Amino acid sequence: MTDDADDGADVPPREEFRHDPIEHATVREGMTVGELVAEYGNAGIGAGALHEAVDITAAMFEEEVTTFVGFAGAMVPAGMRRIVADLIRDGHTDVLVTTGANLTHDAIEAIGGKHHHGRAGPHDTRSRAGRRNSADASREHGDGTAREHDETLRDEWVDRIYDVYLPQEHFTLLENHLRSEVFPEIETRVTIQQLTDELGRANAAVNDREDIEGGPGIAAAAHEHDVPIYAPAIQDSVLGLQAWLYSQTTDFGLDALGDMSGLNDIAYEAGSAGALVIGGGVPKNFVLQTMLVAPDAYDYAVQLTMDPEHAGGLSGASLEEARSWGKLEKAARNASVYADATITLPLVAAAARERIGE
Repeated sequence: MTDDADDGADVPPREEFRHDPIEHATVREGMTVGELVAEYGNAGIGAGALHEAVDITAAMFEEEVTTFVGFAGAMVPAGMRRIVADLIRDGHTDVLVTTGANLTHDAIEAIGGKHHHGRAGPHDTRSRAGRRNSADASREHGDGTAREHDETLRDEWVDRIYDVYLPQEHFTLLENHLRSEVFPEIETRVTIQQLTDELGRANAAVNDREDIEGGPGIAAAAHEHDVPIYAPAIQDSVLGLQAWLYSQTTDFGLDALGDMSGLNDIAYEAGSAGALVIGGGVPKNFVLQTMLVAPDAYDYAVQLTMDPEHAGGLSGASLEEARSWGKLEKAARNASVYADATITLPLVAAAARERIGE
């Protein structure tokens, strides 16, 4: 049989149902990312959602769309830094809204610090250090509790972000960088966006001067290509703490409301607008709420998140919900992919680039 209704059953009239069978995905040796995502389009559930997200992202990249990118979560420590920097350099980001934490970790990498493969707990044997195999790592910690694991890291002056380690001396490196290369160039009250631009300039300068491997990163790319970076909750980060400390003994200060004019002007003047929201939190809302004071709303929107919709929180809220607020046009194309963004962002970015011939 080729049609579900051809089995002789007395079925009712169907308005919602359309004959569109699932075609089972095929994988083969040598497939490109774009070809794999095309196979996702034959499937359903998360695979189908990711295929739709790539379609929409490619449209945002290819057409004359002002693209706002929200970037939350521990994405820089997890290794997503270069992907976002390249999206800026290649003209696929017009506005970046991120966290002070991602800017903190971006700056650390720009000036020579590194994040390291670690373990989420004493029974996590995914060590990548190469100095010992997983069995050795497991024996070393035995049956120790997670608390003992992190107490050991504290004694060793190592901070943990799930399975990523960051030696604390890198924060001293960052403090010296900010106090010698960034803050003295301001010495007045500025917007957060002006601070992030100055941070990008300084990151690039030090990275080039010291010939640091790995590239100057996200803030530097934004500075170079005149892409504004907004970090509305910058106080919630080491970068914010250092800015506050510096403000206690100088005329330096931050004007958070001052950012609203530049951001809202971009939204107001956009002929067509799209949102690529990676993670949730403050960056997600800051990106979406911008359209509440613009004459139009987003024509395209993609979100990559792990948070569930049913909890009622912002990070998992559907883009359909945003449509009810007038943040998306009624006819907007949108897709939500509920999965780890460290998995979905590379897939979406790579497949969308392949789609438009990059």
